[in-house]
Amino acid sequence: MVLDAQTDMTVVGEAGDGLAALDAIEATRPDVVLMDIRMPRLDGVETTRRLQERGDAARVLVLTTFDLDEYAFAALKAGASGFLLKDAGPAELLAAIRAVHAGDAAMAPSTTRRMLERFVPDLPDAAAETAAAAQRRAALARLAPLTQREREVLEAVGRGLTNHEIAAELFLAEATVKTHIGRVLSKLGLRDRVHMVITAYETGLVGRPE
Repeated sequence: MVLDAQTDMTVVGEAGDGLAALDAIEATRPDVVLMDIRMPRLDGVETTRRLQERGDAARVLVLTTFDLDEYAFAALKAGASGFLLKDAGPAELLAAIRAVHAGDAAMAPSTTRRMLERFVPDLPDAAAETAAAAQRRAALARLAPLTQREREVLEAVGRGLTNHEIAAELFLAEATVKTHIGRVLSKLGLRDRVHMVITAYETGLVGRPE
């Protein structure tokens, strides 16, 4: 009811579980999918992953209780463009949907970093040093297309800085920062700022929190 009341939004489909959602999304081709985490038959993480694997253009906004759903980080890694607390009010919900539709994250960069600080330390380390070394080489290879300045911008995004803060720290115009962010997204094949933060952690540009 809230969404259909907006002049720029239309609800084109609903589904009660992940498998039904995959079919509904294929049939309706929505711009944004509001995805629950805990669903019967197929959860939101796996549903999001399958959407990305089949190249669906829909952007996914995940619903989570956050304090209870450790799957939120997994959903972002699977391809979601942001997350929203289930107790969010109508204004916050609408703002998040519009942000995701515009290609931005559905949360402030600092909020993204706090979430990563909560979950990244719990991720399993490599079982052997050889595996860790291989992961490091793969990480460096991922960053190879970037210029030094683009790496600096990626690292700053990973630390949770806003565009204004990045501009001040690197002595750049804010418009230039936006240009660098666009190039990083394009070169690394990332969907949005959320995945820039994840990439910064995975490649070691931003260290694991102590």
